[in-house]
Amino acid sequence: MVTILDFGSQYTQLIARRVRALGVLAELRPYTTPLNALTTASAIIFSGGPDSVYEKKAPMVDKKIFDSGIPILGICYGMQLMAHALGGKVEQGGKREYGPATLTITNHHDLFHGIKKTTLVWMSHGDLVTKLPKGFLHLAHTDNSPDAAIAHPKKKLYAVQFHPEVEHTEKGMAILHNFLFRIAGCTKDWNISNVIEEKVHAIRDAVGGAQVISAVSGGVDSTVTTALVARAIGKQLTAIFVDHGLLRKNEPAEVERILHHLDCRIKIVKAEKQFLHALRGITFGETKRKIIGREFIRVFDDTVQHLKPKPQFLAQGTIHSDVVESAGNGKTTRIIKSHHNVGGLPKGIRWQLIEPLRDLFKDEVRELGEVLGLPKQLVWRQPFPGPGLAIRIAGEVTQEKLTILKNADAIVQEEVRKMKWEYEFYHYFAQLLSQKTVGVTGDERNYAYPIVIRIVTSSDIMTADWARVPHDFLAKLSWHITNEVTGVVRVLYDITSKPPGTVEWE
Repeated sequence: MVTILDFGSQYTQLIARRVRALGVLAELRPYTTPLNALTTASAIIFSGGPDSVYEKKAPMVDKKIFDSGIPILGICYGMQLMAHALGGKVEQGGKREYGPATLTITNHHDLFHGIKKTTLVWMSHGDLVTKLPKGFLHLAHTDNSPDAAIAHPKKKLYAVQFHPEVEHTEKGMAILHNFLFRIAGCTKDWNISNVIEEKVHAIRDAVGGAQVISAVSGGVDSTVTTALVARAIGKQLTAIFVDHGLLRKNEPAEVERILHHLDCRIKIVKAEKQFLHALRGITFGETKRKIIGREFIRVFDDTVQHLKPKPQFLAQGTIHSDVVESAGNGKTTRIIKSHHNVGGLPKGIRWQLIEPLRDLFKDEVRELGEVLGLPKQLVWRQPFPGPGLAIRIAGEVTQEKLTILKNADAIVQEEVRKMKWEYEFYHYFAQLLSQKTVGVTGDERNYAYPIVIRIVTSSDIMTADWARVPHDFLAKLSWHITNEVTGVVRVLYDITSKPPGTVEWE
């Protein structure tokens, strides 16, 4: 077991994902966990965080942890905490280091075994370690961080200023592998099949003989959740699919076909008018998310009145990144955006929640779906947000805008499939901006909407990069959309990575 102490970084859950990807069981705990509760850990990792260690109320740990004999890896804030607690010095840097940096390794101690002298890493910090604690060695530096990696090999204390857990760090997995296996002596004993067995038993124990409803939005997460719960309790589950009118073109029919292959009861609810009415005049993305979450519950409440026997549980497709971005720990993590199934649920709902995917990342959810026997085209389809196209329309949602966006998005899907790129990208979709711009249609001026194309690569959606697709392909998309979709006069391509942006605009 590897224990990860959470100091509030948005990447904390990603550390756990990387450790599990290497075959080692990982648990996440708050930084306030007492030392006597950590003694069974094979290794401990300190996460990053948004605070400065020299501030009065900065998160700290019991200093005795450094003499426990347990191997420790500090990341970003975790490195600064280690240095500060053991007598080193941490100060505000002359400039904030954010984004890619070239790491020069000067000491290939176990942490950097097998890694070349220079490698790209991902930085996200404003403070620097300016004086090493007694007994620590310098391992590596960047242009802006004289001590970007340090170690006290005798005590098995290691720390890095960069984030090895994010994709942008070229040899991040190799560095974590070295820490887990060369330094901490961990063994590989975790896999997704074991997770299914554990979750099936947990669902059965929690539910007993009660009835459950599953909130199916049409995305991968809610469908895998439904399949998992169906595996556990069969006909005790009723899958409720709400067609809120915010799905992609022709998608409701496809979702219904998939649901009919699962061993559970199914209820289809058509509620487009209800959702559009609730969203009328709403322009702020956070408000849209909360309204949609509220309307989902209202639909369930109304639908459940006709179900017999009455359900006591509600199963949702909440995954780790939803919780992280909604600041689920409520302590040190900053909110990025609320997800309708995390921040949007009203207080006092009548059902107990079941969220079996809450501790899994998207790639793990896909693995689980495959093991459950779901079709590849479902498991590897693009993730789709619960609020649907409502958050892919920047501004008020109207029927006109939905029609335009559905048609433009369908063209993006079509052109990507023609290139046989369906599984090359994590996301590829269209976004509509509500601010009209001028264009020319025939010989006349025409004010119409811009469409933004978003194509990104990622493995876990905690970090993502924009796809470098050929210019000819972008030209074809632009031509196809502007010629065939009425109401569009301009096509843009989003070249923002995550961070600093998010994949969805709202």
